[in-house]
Amino acid sequence: MSDKTVQLKAFERLLIIMDELREQCPWDKKQTMESLRHLTIEEVYELGAAILDNDLDEVKKELGDVLLHIVFYSKIGSETNNFDIADVCNSICDKLIDRHPHIYGDVVVKDEAEVKRNWEQLKLKEGKDSVLEGVPKSLPAVVKASRIQEKVAGVGFDWEEPEQVFEKVEEEIAELKVEISKGDQDAIESEFGDVMFSMINYARFLKVNPENALERTNKKFIKRFQYLESKAKSLDKSLKDMTLSEMDVFWEEAKLL
Repeated sequence: MSDKTVQLKAFERLLIIMDELREQCPWDKKQTMESLRHLTIEEVYELGAAILDNDLDEVKKELGDVLLHIVFYSKIGSETNNFDIADVCNSICDKLIDRHPHIYGDVVVKDEAEVKRNWEQLKLKEGKDSVLEGVPKSLPAVVKASRIQEKVAGVGFDWEEPEQVFEKVEEEIAELKVEISKGDQDAIESEFGDVMFSMINYARFLKVNPENALERTNKKFIKRFQYLESKAKSLDKSLKDMTLSEMDVFWEEAKLL
C-alpha cells in the first residue's frame, strides 16, 4: 500500500468519525461555527507553542486538533449545503495553482522575493482593492504589523537596506523621548507604537520573526523568574521580603542555566 493510499485512508477514517460524532455525541451535535471559533484559536496557539518548543510529538498532536476543527467546520457547512470538505480542498488547490503560475504556467521567476511580489499582484487581479485586505483585523498587534509590512513589501513599498530601517528605529526612539519629556500620554503611546512598528520592520530585514523572538524571551524570563522563586522558597523567604540585590544573585545564576 502506497504512502498516499495510507494517508487517504487515514483522512477517510477521520471523516467517518466526524460523521458519527455529529450524529451521536450530545456535545458535538450542539456545536456551531461560532461556538468552535474560540476553541480553534486556542488550538492554533497550542500548535504554535509546540513548534517553538521544537516538540515534534506535540506538534503532531496539535496538528491533529487543528485538522479536526477544519473537518468539523466542513461538516457543519455540508449540513447547510454551503460547502463540504471536498469544496474546501478544491478551493485551496485551485488557489495554489492560480497563485503559482511559475509552476503551473509559463511564468519565470528568479527568486523567492519575486514569487511574493507576483502573489500579491495576482490577489489584486482577483478583485481585491488593497493588498492589505488579506490581513485579518483580529490578529494580535505584533503579528498584524509583521503581516502588513510583508504585504506592502510584496508590491515594492519597502526600504532598500537594513541600515535605513535601523535609522528609522533610531528616529522613532528620538521622537518618543521628546514626547516623554513633554509628558503628553497620548503622544507617548502614539510614538511608542511607531517605535514598535519600526522594530518589527527591522526584524524582517534581520530575517527574525518578531512574534517568535518575543515569545522566546517570554519563555526565558519565565524560566529565570521561576528559578528565582524556587531559590527564595528553599531559603524560606518571600520575594517581596528580599532586596533587589539578593534577587539579582539568583537571577544571574539562572542566566547560567
